[in-house]
Amino acid sequence: MTKKPAEIALMAESGRLLASVFGRLDQLNLVGMSTMQVNDLVDSFIVDELRARPASKGQYGYGYALNSSRNNVVCHGVPAEDELLRDGDIVNFDITLEKNGYLADSSKTYLVGAVSPEAARLVQVTYEAMWKGISAVRPGAQLGDVGYAIQRHAQRHGYSVVREYCGHGIGREMHEPPQVLHWGRPKTGLILREGMVFTIEPMLNQGRHMVHTEDDGWTVVTSDGQLSAQFEHTVAVTRDGVQVLTLRPEENPARLCAASKGV
Repeated sequence: MTKKPAEIALMAESGRLLASVFGRLDQLNLVGMSTMQVNDLVDSFIVDELRARPASKGQYGYGYALNSSRNNVVCHGVPAEDELLRDGDIVNFDITLEKNGYLADSSKTYLVGAVSPEAARLVQVTYEAMWKGISAVRPGAQLGDVGYAIQRHAQRHGYSVVREYCGHGIGREMHEPPQVLHWGRPKTGLILREGMVFTIEPMLNQGRHMVHTEDDGWTVVTSDGQLSAQFEHTVAVTRDGVQVLTLRPEENPARLCAASKGV
């Protein structure tokens, strides 16, 4: 379950490359683009420029380089030519990248054009909730501490946490033990040890936490039709804390973890 330092270094390289994919997405004007256009851009960027592999493509029979989850789609949204991103949308792009045999997994929810204050608040609180979970990671802590930190922050702001989907261990395989719930009780669950690597990827809903899967077998939506947002990072437990392997250049983990302790 734990990784050697050399393995974590390889995963950090995959994470660095994946962060650059989001840097490319940050440059786009998403209004009017189709989610398939975004998928194709990401696919070619990973393959042609980064000389890496979009790891979700072919995984479990899935055919694309990313999941695109817009508005009330919680996760696993499938890109489509006729799904146009419109002013006021929120959309999560979830991408997994493999380089040199090791994977990194991350997602980010984007504000498309002029977004309502309510939607922007959901996205911001979801981002904060992810960092609440990250800030709870250290040797000797337990997975229940991570889930509780996320759940507490979400509920304080009036949001619910999706329970059917969770974070996961990752390495040479996309999904490895352990499962990382985004809700729970402190001082319960698996004890964290140096060298463990897993994702933290909370999904927060405006309304109730219940979800259902649409007929395509992939797309998961909120049962009440309200908005959902998600953020994800791949993290490693270090000797004295946590390393975010998919950290993006604009993110300062010391500042974000410190801020999350006070929010």
